Order: sequence, then structure tokens, then C-alpha cells
Amino acid sequence: MIKSIFLNFVFLFFGISIAYSQDSTATQNSLRSGTITSQFDYIYRVSNNFQEYEVVKKSNLEQLKANVLDSIRTMSKEVADLKIHLSSLDDSVVLVKELLAAEIEEKNQAIADRDNFNFLGMGIQKSAYSSMMWLLVLILAGALAFFALQYFRSSSKISKAEKDLIDVQEEFEQHRKNTLERERKLKRELIDAQMGKN
Repeated sequence: MIKSIFLNFVFLFFGISIAYSQDSTATQNSLRSGTITSQFDYIYRVSNNFQEYEVVKKSNLEQLKANVLDSIRTMSKEVADLKIHLSSLDDSVVLVKELLAAEIEEKNQAIADRDNFNFLGMGIQKSAYSSMMWLLVLILAGALAFFALQYFRSSSKISKAEKDLIDVQEEFEQHRKNTLERERKLKRELIDAQMGKN
């Protein structure tokens, strides 16, 4: 009988110690892991009722407070890190925008330099310069055509005048020969007439 009481006492002691260790382990596990909401739910489940109040173990409440404060510190640190990261990203965005604006300005300047150049000390667009040069070429081609036409007209007039001159010279030469012939003839007749009177 003593033996049976002793055995019952041993079983009761082991049962209580196992139940207490499970309760303590469950408390530690529930308060040491999970979200803050699950920890509050756990405290609500394990607390005792007294009239309309809940009786909570002070150790559980202190553990929950430590967990909440730790979570707040962690979240605050994460928020601060995110603010720093966001500030860094903002600085990077500003830098990228400045670089983009500089690149756009450089591109526009390169396009302007490609399309413009100095001509006689004035900045002029290549399209305007090209138009002016083609206009100058057309004017010079027109002037060349005009002078060529005038030359060919003059050339035909000159060749006609030369031909007329040659004809006139031949006529003159013929007329001179005829005149010289008549003059000789008249001189002979005059000489004959003077000799005949003598």
C-alpha cells in the first residue's frame, strides 16, 4: 500500500511536472514566436476570468511587452532603413534626371551642330545653305545659257557679217579692177587722142 501510494505520488509528480513544463514550453513558444496578434490571442486564451476582467500572468505580460517593444524597434529600424534607402533612391533619381537632361541637351546641341555651320561668319542651317547654293547654281546656269545663246546669235551674225564683208571685198575688188581697167582704157584713149592731135 505504501508502495502504491508512493507510485501514485510519483505518477502525480511526473504528471504535474510534465503538464507544467508543457504549459511553460507552450507559453514560451507562443510568446516567443508568431505575430503580435497571435501572441495577444494566446494571452487571451491562457488568462483566467475574474468577473468581467481577464487575469494575466505578469511574466506573460512582461514577455508580450518585450516582444511588442522589440517589434516596434525592429519596425522603426526598418522604417529608418527604408527612409535612407528611399532618400538614396530619390538622390539617384535626381542624378539620373540631371544626367538625362544633360544628355538631351548634348544631343540637341549635336543635332544643331550637325545641321548648322558658320558661313562667312554667320551661323546658317545646312538646308538653307543647300537651298542658297542650288539657287546660285540655277542662276549661274541661267546666265551661262543666256550668254551662250547671245554668243551663238552673235556668232551667226558675225559669220554673216564676215561673209557679207568677203562678198563686199570681192565686189570692191571686182569694182576696183573694173575701175582700173576703165582708167587704163581712158588713159590709152586720152593718150591716143593726144597723139592723134599731134
